Amino acid sequence: MSHEATRVDDVLAEYQGIEAQMADPALAGDQEAFRKLSKRYAQLQPVVNVHREHEKVIEDLAEATELAHEDHDFAAEAERLEARRVELEEQLADLLAPRDPHDADDIIMEVKAGAGGEEAALFAGDLVRMYEKFADKHGFSYEVLDLHESDLGGVKDITLSFRTKNASRDGAWAAFKFEGGVHRVQRIPVTESQGRIQTSAAGVLVYPEPEEIGQVEIDDKDIRVDVYRSSGKGGQGVNTTDSAVRITHLPTGVVVTCQKERSQIQNKARAMQVLAARLQQMKEDVAEAEAAEGRAAQVRTMDRSERIRTYNWPENRISDHRIGFKANNLDQVLDGNLDDLFDALRTAERNERLEAE
Repeated sequence: MSHEATRVDDVLAEYQGIEAQMADPALAGDQEAFRKLSKRYAQLQPVVNVHREHEKVIEDLAEATELAHEDHDFAAEAERLEARRVELEEQLADLLAPRDPHDADDIIMEVKAGAGGEEAALFAGDLVRMYEKFADKHGFSYEVLDLHESDLGGVKDITLSFRTKNASRDGAWAAFKFEGGVHRVQRIPVTESQGRIQTSAAGVLVYPEPEEIGQVEIDDKDIRVDVYRSSGKGGQGVNTTDSAVRITHLPTGVVVTCQKERSQIQNKARAMQVLAARLQQMKEDVAEAEAAEGRAAQVRTMDRSERIRTYNWPENRISDHRIGFKANNLDQVLDGNLDDLFDALRTAERNERLEAE
């Protein structure tokens, strides 16, 4: 039996097992367990669908080939079915190819204005709107967890979560995982009276959100929790209670703040989720670096400080430096039309994975 056939058998067995579990009345009361099973079920569904169609096409093709000997009208049908068989085999190979284990996960994203003062903050705001518009178009929900605005309504720094509304093989991580790094802008700033083009930057961090905080151990003695008053644009108070929460993870120095929820308890719970996601990502980065041993992944680079993309306003051009992608449709990209760019990055990553195999 081929390696691929074994993989299909494994998927079918797991799929049938999940189907049986989901039909078990005992599971009805456990919403969390049911949600997890539904998520996995949705991830396996495309493989099962393509496999079933492939089996049916093979059957029909055998029949059409046999009938073609007696009736030439069936020859064209056999030809069509043969082409479809090849197509489905390619689809199946693609679905069974090694995948990023986090592809179905929700994510936390942080966007921070870099050097460039108010102009960098305005650009960071443009990036956030670009991601939110992309999310609206592709069925992701998003929530702002923490936000510090600049005087002109730009973004000094922001923390958001992006979630997949419907369970599927590709979640928010599959869509946004290539965005981590430094994004550079070239344009005439609103604040520039002389009309000179300036370069400024914003940094983006993206990491998968663990399903449960329990996946990452966080010792109470390792964290310091401070509460303070939420603040809005330009520093004015948003509410009059100390409901905003800042958690410092002492061993790593990671600081997480959350001020968007109504209560201190909710803000602390959400900040702990973000901290767990950050620590999980740091742990995986170290493991990935050790496993790579000099084999640097070109697309999803480990180096958060690497400049990955340039947005050139005067020429309406976007350039991704990792894969040499260039397009003169910056206005559309900023409106959330990131599909061509994301497809190119996904293809490059997939080729990299197949080469690594």
